[in-house]
Amino acid sequence: MHKIVDLGVNLLHANEHQASHNRQTFDAAGVRCFNLMSSPGAGKTALLEAVLGTLCQRYRLAIIEGDMTTQLDADRLRQFGVPVIPITTGRACHLDAAMVQGGITLLEREAAPLQNFDLLLVENVGNLVCPAEFAVGEHAKIALLSVTEGEDKPLKYPIMFRAADCIVITKTDLLPYLPLDQAALQQNLRLINPTAPIFWVSVQTQAGLADWLAWIDAQLAPAAVIYS
Repeated sequence: MHKIVDLGVNLLHANEHQASHNRQTFDAAGVRCFNLMSSPGAGKTALLEAVLGTLCQRYRLAIIEGDMTTQLDADRLRQFGVPVIPITTGRACHLDAAMVQGGITLLEREAAPLQNFDLLLVENVGNLVCPAEFAVGEHAKIALLSVTEGEDKPLKYPIMFRAADCIVITKTDLLPYLPLDQAALQQNLRLINPTAPIFWVSVQTQAGLADWLAWIDAQLAPAAVIYS
């Protein structure tokens, strides 16, 4: 008799084991880790560019930057003087816990021991499905959704938005030019995730960024040291 093995379940189980190990590593070092997830082009890198100047004044931070083939986004973020560890996944449409563990090793080799940081930001590969299923040991999942993507996206891709601890609606400066039903988008998000805070932001006008930064501060308040 042949034994049937569900490789998908086995892969997720192995990933959860590594993610738990990563989480223990973060906790032991006193580091908070946030996993930023979205579709391609929703504005993850642009959002980080808009807030890194402020975050760098408050926290010691580093970034693990995931992309399939290039380091273009990593190069954009290096201008802020923070350690940026690029991970190119090849054909994989997400970062997994083992990749992030490798990123931690590179960070400690190239920059400083993990305990020298307060905050680790993981910018995941642009994809609305896989990143939500593969935990990396993060303390919070942050899901981005651009107003250009339409109000039905939370219903079509519920896994990411259900898993999110925080939801950021980006590119709100484009709202006057789009037929988006904001109330319907808000309602659809609440159908999928009734409790996660939702922030409507624009990196062009800076609208909503202060509120999102306040949310970040609240997550780090128990453990972080604020630098002036």
